[in-house]
Amino acid sequence: MTVLTATGLGKRYRRTWALRDCSLSVPAGRVVALVGPNGAGKTTLLHLAVGLLTPTAGTVEVLGAAVDRDPEALARIAFLAQAKPLYDGFSVADMLRFGRHLNPGWDQGLAERRLTELDIPLDRKVGKLSGGQQAQVALTVALAKRPELLLLDEPLSNLDPLARHEVMRGLMAAVAETELTVVLSSHVVSDLENTCDWLVVLNGGRVQMSGDIEELLAGHRLLTGPAELADGVASRLTTVDDSRTDRLATLLVRDGSPALDPRWTTRGVGLEELVLAYLRRPDSASLPRPALASAP
Repeated sequence: MTVLTATGLGKRYRRTWALRDCSLSVPAGRVVALVGPNGAGKTTLLHLAVGLLTPTAGTVEVLGAAVDRDPEALARIAFLAQAKPLYDGFSVADMLRFGRHLNPGWDQGLAERRLTELDIPLDRKVGKLSGGQQAQVALTVALAKRPELLLLDEPLSNLDPLARHEVMRGLMAAVAETELTVVLSSHVVSDLENTCDWLVVLNGGRVQMSGDIEELLAGHRLLTGPAELADGVASRLTTVDDSRTDRLATLLVRDGSPALDPRWTTRGVGLEELVLAYLRRPDSASLPRPALASAP
């Protein structure tokens, strides 16, 4: 089952495409890392998914429906914007009452229990909370909606390292207790490396890579060897990244396992290495995508 499907999706502002020819499928029950630099199209994709923007081209469906044609689908989705929409003059309890008023599936017990565990007083004004506490309140409001799909747009931005860790720990605890699917956007790969199991890489408004993280990592290798032999090796493999000095070449490749000269060494790649290699490619849109680009 897929929870988010985009087909030829695009959004244009006058002559500039913020997102173009975006096709991907996100499977249910996954924690998805939506990764790319600032301006890559991550926020645009999420806004299109929840109906805050109208596509210029293509379609996007969430939980089998397009929210602009089926507003009831919004009851099954929670979206937390980067700005963390809270009201500074509200108390935490006021924010919970506001959430309960807007969401028919609201779970007041979950919200109060979670905030108690986080030691966040219900009578405290939102504007008096720390940045990390505000992020936790916003996340609590989203989780108490009891969504099937939670979309988070840069939820860790402007938080210190400890607050980032606490927010991610709370999110993963909520995922472990439910069958919630999460799409988490960020331009900081290290924030997502130990929490996400599905990867979508966006750059320049296009999807560069999508798939199960373990399978993507297993399908790529880093080769290091003599620079004079690099052209021959690169010609036999799909080369994602090619870095050379006068004497040494380092190639990040995928597909195939040809016999190599014993002077070459091979090792696996880390998630950040893989993402950065794809983002460095100026012509990445023309690179054949991994076969893992669709959900099962």
